[in-house]
Amino acid sequence: MTPNRRAAAMPPRPAGEKPRQTMELASHVERWYLAQSGRQLFYPPLEKIPVIEVPNFPSLGRLTALRFVEWVLEHPEGVVSLPTGKTPEYFIRWTQHFLETWTSRETQRQLAEIGLPAERKPDLRGLRFVQIDEFYPIEPTQHNSFHYYVNKYYIRGFGLDPEKALLIDPSRIGLDGETPLDSIFPDGKVDLTLRARNAASELERRQQRVIEAVDQFCTEYEERIRELGGLGFFVGGIGPDGHIGFNARGSHHQSPTRLTQTNYETEAAAAGDLGGIEISRNKPVITIGLGTITYNREAVVIIFAAGDAKARVAADAIQQERHVRYPATVLQGMPNARFYLTQGATLHLEERRFENILKAERIPDELLERAVIDRALALGKRLEELKPAMAKEDRLLSRVLERTGRKLDEAAAWTRERMLAKIERGLDDLSDQVILHTGPHHDDIMLGYMPYVWHLVRRASNRNHFYVLTSGFTAVTNGFMAELLEELRGLLEADAFAADQAAGELDRENRMARAREIFHYLDGIAARDPRMCARAQARRTLVNLMSLYEDEDLDNIRQRIAENLNYLRTLYPGKKDIPIIQKLKGMQREFEEELIWAYVGTQPEQVNHARLGFYTGDIFTQQPTVERDVAPVLEHIRRVQPTIVSLAFDPEGSGPDTHYKVLQVLHEAMARYRDETQREPIVWGYRNVWYRFHPAEANVFIPATLNTMAIMEHSFMHCFGSQRNASFPSYEYDGPFCHQAQKLWVEQFRMVQTCLGERFFLENQSPRLRATRGYVFIKAMTMGEFSGKARRLAELTEGAVE
Repeated sequence: MTPNRRAAAMPPRPAGEKPRQTMELASHVERWYLAQSGRQLFYPPLEKIPVIEVPNFPSLGRLTALRFVEWVLEHPEGVVSLPTGKTPEYFIRWTQHFLETWTSRETQRQLAEIGLPAERKPDLRGLRFVQIDEFYPIEPTQHNSFHYYVNKYYIRGFGLDPEKALLIDPSRIGLDGETPLDSIFPDGKVDLTLRARNAASELERRQQRVIEAVDQFCTEYEERIRELGGLGFFVGGIGPDGHIGFNARGSHHQSPTRLTQTNYETEAAAAGDLGGIEISRNKPVITIGLGTITYNREAVVIIFAAGDAKARVAADAIQQERHVRYPATVLQGMPNARFYLTQGATLHLEERRFENILKAERIPDELLERAVIDRALALGKRLEELKPAMAKEDRLLSRVLERTGRKLDEAAAWTRERMLAKIERGLDDLSDQVILHTGPHHDDIMLGYMPYVWHLVRRASNRNHFYVLTSGFTAVTNGFMAELLEELRGLLEADAFAADQAAGELDRENRMARAREIFHYLDGIAARDPRMCARAQARRTLVNLMSLYEDEDLDNIRQRIAENLNYLRTLYPGKKDIPIIQKLKGMQREFEEELIWAYVGTQPEQVNHARLGFYTGDIFTQQPTVERDVAPVLEHIRRVQPTIVSLAFDPEGSGPDTHYKVLQVLHEAMARYRDETQREPIVWGYRNVWYRFHPAEANVFIPATLNTMAIMEHSFMHCFGSQRNASFPSYEYDGPFCHQAQKLWVEQFRMVQTCLGERFFLENQSPRLRATRGYVFIKAMTMGEFSGKARRLAELTEGAVE
């Protein structure tokens, strides 16, 4: 059944019109999840789009999958448009699971519990599929194209009929079938000014004709969607600027399918898919428009998001008035539009926060502290300046104060004392500790709390161990790896390593030789001698190649270098590497990690690399397993016997999915260590450029001075060669991560400075506090507290189907 034409042709509802507030608007699936959450569908007038809340990322996928199955049962010939990227991971897995196990007793039980008719398995072959967007130009055979993605996961994965699919294949638009795209756009860049200016060369004339053909394709694509009655079921994520599809901030609410430029936030988010910001920068996209998505006013439109990092953009879409600044506000007034969010992603939904206060048996200290700090920051006042009357215009704060029986000035004094205690804890000079610093990726620890590490390693009684859990090869570009191989080839041609080989320096098991490579590289930094650094780097690359190929013949290694250079130069950016290149790139990141901690005085044997097996370079990393992933981490913890373990604290998956999965592995390993030894290390949760703490969440404030900031920048830019050019930057900052981390620390300092006042630091008796220009926030936890935040791996995988 195609959507009702009369309904599809309805004009958009006027701005500000609210959807009906009845439970009848919710489907069976949604009603079940609403009952589980204890929430209303939405809270007018502030919330203008209904919301369904779930506890975590896997549950988000299950909810979306069940709603999709429910809709397909009712609309077996409907028009669907489904998302690409990493967010749909659990949606895809759960949908496939239900389709494959439909008749099993357990699936039948789950369907009956939710209220879905289970006697008839959904048949997806009647659905008409519409691709949402695509990079341009890109070959559809590339594994990082959305054309490839939707064919793999939806057309084949869900068993859809390819003849009923509207797909975007750039290689077929405006070309004769024999002319490759890269002959029209040899550098991959598209100059859209050719729409309005005269072509200056024969190449530009060809480009102009193809751009016109793409524009015509978009017009016809839009017409075909409207001829179908519009979309019936749409699922999409929401980007860092609030975009849905590739409709970036500022997109017209009636925009159609089109070829358009993106913005920096979108380019940064796409850098991982395309092989670096160098490729994604200024790369246009073909996308259906906001007007396309909303053409059928009765369509089910679901936007899903996980974690605190998406909380602000989600809240803006739900609570702000309709505005081009917030693309998803276009969904306001559509009766079947929904946001599916994890609890963390609802953080800025004000009515829900207020309801949390009303329902809470007692108000947690953290909630009171957050409310008071937020008020001080909103007013730009010191905590000491807050007076009871200043709470009146803040409904949430007023209710928190009422529930706790405090006046604002009393609560502000209490909050100030807590903040001072956190600052004092950050000044503690720890000694006689065994600290296991862990990171999902090789730069996470330093970006998280480098100023703290700098002080911890100065105390000789502390034993600091650094442990990186994945090989991180996806963050090394082909271009950078090719540069290293070219440098090595040049030195081999000059016979630069013959003496090293004769002396046994190239033996992989020669630990002193590996240490010398590190120290010679650092000597080169100190001497400002790039040649010394390059030689140390080249020798490590040579040893890595000899180890990977199990070959010590330098002539054979030269041949291997030539083969790898050819591979790196002919491979399209963003393609998953072959295993040998993955290992080579991972070993380079490991060398950089050894450099960074030797820079602060750590011995090489105190830096270890787990290379966990779930990290494969696929768009959806595998689920961690006990045998493959937890066991080696547990063994390392047994060997180190830490008193403190640091970890990237991202329990809802707000940052990269690797962070979320590494957290689960660490929690399971530490829980097993506790059970078998009765030892409970203190846990330090840190966050960095991907995700941050509110001052009320953290309980240790580490001062960052200009000195420690300079050390962080200098060490990062000299030791992390693969990250120096910021090929995979954050959407928040166009530059290297060390600069963004410093910016974050300064922002956090300003929050504390506002609360305590400038004179607190200016006149403080502590030289470190007078020198403080930034703050690093840490959340120190007992194992019990940590366990309350992170579920054990078995509990996670129970709801995360393979």
